[in-house]
Amino acid sequence: MPCKILAVHNGRTFKKDLVHSEVQNAQLFKFGTINRNSKGVLITSPVNYNSNVGYGFDYDTAENVTINAIYFLTKKPTYFSVKLPEGNYQVEVTLGSDEAASNVTIKAESRRLMLQEQVVQKGKQFTKTFNVNVRNSKIDATTSMSLRSSENDDLNWDDKLTLEFLGIVAVQSIKITPIDNATVVYLAGDSTVTDQDVEPWASWGQFITNYFDDKVVIANYAVSGSALNSFKGGRRLKKILSVIKPRDYLIIEFAHNDEKVKGEGNGAWGSYSDLLTEYVQLAREKGAIPILNTPTQRRAFNGDGTLKPTHGDFPDAVRAVAKKLNVPLIDVTKMTTQMYESWGDEPSRKAFVQYPANTFPGQDKALEDNTHFNSFGANEIALGVVEGIKKLDIPLKKCLIKETPSYNPAKPHAFSNWTLPMSTRFEIVKPEGN
Repeated sequence: MPCKILAVHNGRTFKKDLVHSEVQNAQLFKFGTINRNSKGVLITSPVNYNSNVGYGFDYDTAENVTINAIYFLTKKPTYFSVKLPEGNYQVEVTLGSDEAASNVTIKAESRRLMLQEQVVQKGKQFTKTFNVNVRNSKIDATTSMSLRSSENDDLNWDDKLTLEFLGIVAVQSIKITPIDNATVVYLAGDSTVTDQDVEPWASWGQFITNYFDDKVVIANYAVSGSALNSFKGGRRLKKILSVIKPRDYLIIEFAHNDEKVKGEGNGAWGSYSDLLTEYVQLAREKGAIPILNTPTQRRAFNGDGTLKPTHGDFPDAVRAVAKKLNVPLIDVTKMTTQMYESWGDEPSRKAFVQYPANTFPGQDKALEDNTHFNSFGANEIALGVVEGIKKLDIPLKKCLIKETPSYNPAKPHAFSNWTLPMSTRFEIVKPEGN
């Protein structure tokens, strides 16, 4: 299914095939002391989020906000939340100030990157449109998927859509509209794929959102510590299958925790291959398009600067299932091997959660993780996955933003050029899984 195109009828512009569910349900929030028109909610002072009212500045950040004539201004990380039911939403954020230039980063829910350091010159206006998946754990009236205790406070699993603004920010308005027929890309995976809720942890699934246009929604159901069997056992696969529709996508990436499943009938060529096959077949029964990813490499170097293949036969098992079932394959294992070896042993540490003691409040010991990425590393892998999508014969590649650069994992970017602002919510406890 190709990306939807713009169509004009009677002077009005429509996104063909991208259906807004009851446009009258769109919510418009305007910020300022001057009411520019009668539509929407005019917010004239920094109101705290209130679940009864259904909107407001969240997580004690209202104090960071100043409201001027036609925008709100903040120079500290600030959250704005709107209470919403499960669904997919198109968000339009209009930025700009007549007093000074701004440099804006926007993240949604659990730190999904939607806009990266957008410069808006003084007196200019810029509107960013992106899609956000809002979800809960309910499958039907009697069944829910199992959330891990570590997810209970995640922004992904509450009853609201939360936007995080970082940098020098001037926001004139936020419009949120339900959408029914966007292409949805579902992600099933482990800690290397999931939306990591807090700094300094990050995964490629929450950065790939920045590289698709506003015809695509990313719905990331991956969870730290999961293997194919536990993901299915926790009814996450059932939840995806309850909402996935024809021509949506399911990207499947596991192995880190499947390697720990021991016993007769398990292993790369046993239950792992069988479950990969089952996931693929179930997605196809729904008319969706499965994509198989081999796992990200662990950072484990030999003395000669080459990487140790710590996943054993698991990457080959993914390749074999993809070939047997004619499934699109992205070889993330090969890609990350090239990436880490190109950086080298010491420089590659900059892509992982490796920080000296006292880098973050309450962190009295060094963080030394060779599996989980920081934002820089997660973004590099997201770029690699995007490059993999470009090389596949699938319509999804037409939905990548035109500005997305080509990426060569043998020539990865340098950490010194990475400037994305960090969120203020952090946790020094390592995510589940290795």
